Amino acid sequence: MSTEIFVSNFPFGRENSDPKTMLNETGWNIHYNPYDRKLLPEETAEFAKNCEGIVAGTEDLTPLILSSDKLRVISRIGIGLDSVPLSLCREKGIAVTYTPDAVTMAVVEMTIGLMVTLSRKLCQADHEIRRGIWNRHFGKRLSESTIGIIGLGRVGYRVAEYLRPFNPKKIIVNDIKDVSEKIGTLFASGINAVFTEDRNELLQNSDIVSIHTPLSKITKGMFDRKAMEMMKKDSFLINTARGGIISEEDLFGILKENRIAGAAVDAFEHEPYQGPLCGLENIILTQHQGSCSFDCRYAMETEAVKDLIRFFRKEKLKTPVPEEEYQYQNL
Repeated sequence: MSTEIFVSNFPFGRENSDPKTMLNETGWNIHYNPYDRKLLPEETAEFAKNCEGIVAGTEDLTPLILSSDKLRVISRIGIGLDSVPLSLCREKGIAVTYTPDAVTMAVVEMTIGLMVTLSRKLCQADHEIRRGIWNRHFGKRLSESTIGIIGLGRVGYRVAEYLRPFNPKKIIVNDIKDVSEKIGTLFASGINAVFTEDRNELLQNSDIVSIHTPLSKITKGMFDRKAMEMMKKDSFLINTARGGIISEEDLFGILKENRIAGAAVDAFEHEPYQGPLCGLENIILTQHQGSCSFDCRYAMETEAVKDLIRFFRKEKLKTPVPEEEYQYQNL
């Protein structure tokens, strides 16, 4: 009896068909997401109900895991695990693998690009000139800015590293984990990086706040109205991490009232996003495309497929989800 595999992720193999070819050459029965969009949880459960393995994106897999007695492995394209209930997977004996390193640099570059775009008001200038308005905006260079980084994991740390040539006045870091060694390394390399346990201190003193923390019980709704009101009126907020960390309703109110200067959001609680933020000029909205560089996307899909194949060939997995992620999700 052939192995049944479902690929729920969208897009998959769009820019490079090699990952699809690798799967198809296994001789297994491969089923693909039939829609040109992210699947709903119940759709994923239905399409994958007879499958032993799934190559997944950010779809909520809880209904599938609860209902399936066949699923044996989840190979997650990307790093976020908020859509994968790890303890439930462990209870049901389902292996989970992911691609934590492949995505990093694409998100880092996009984040820094958004910092420059926001602080120099480039999108506002573009919108205005198309309406016949010639209003030369002034903005603060990164070298004159204090950058707040929430979460100094893979992406947050590399953002700090890649800011070094811009020579920001200061980088303030907040993280629930002990990142003292990383802070020391950054400081030794010439980056004026400091750590604070008080997130409000970071919010009150940063010109740009950039979010790089996973979505969890701790971080869900972390940026509500109260938190954003702590920020400077001329500051900017960037989220290239996960939807749900920012209250989109509260962000709409904050931006509409010009309580902060602007924001950039790449991930939303419900996608595709079609909410009221679309009606504002002082926000950059992107389509969860932080990972969408050609090289990073190819690496993510290829690594996910290879680990799935390793599992069924009873070979050692390259990037199984580590124990600390299981513990973090239970906090």
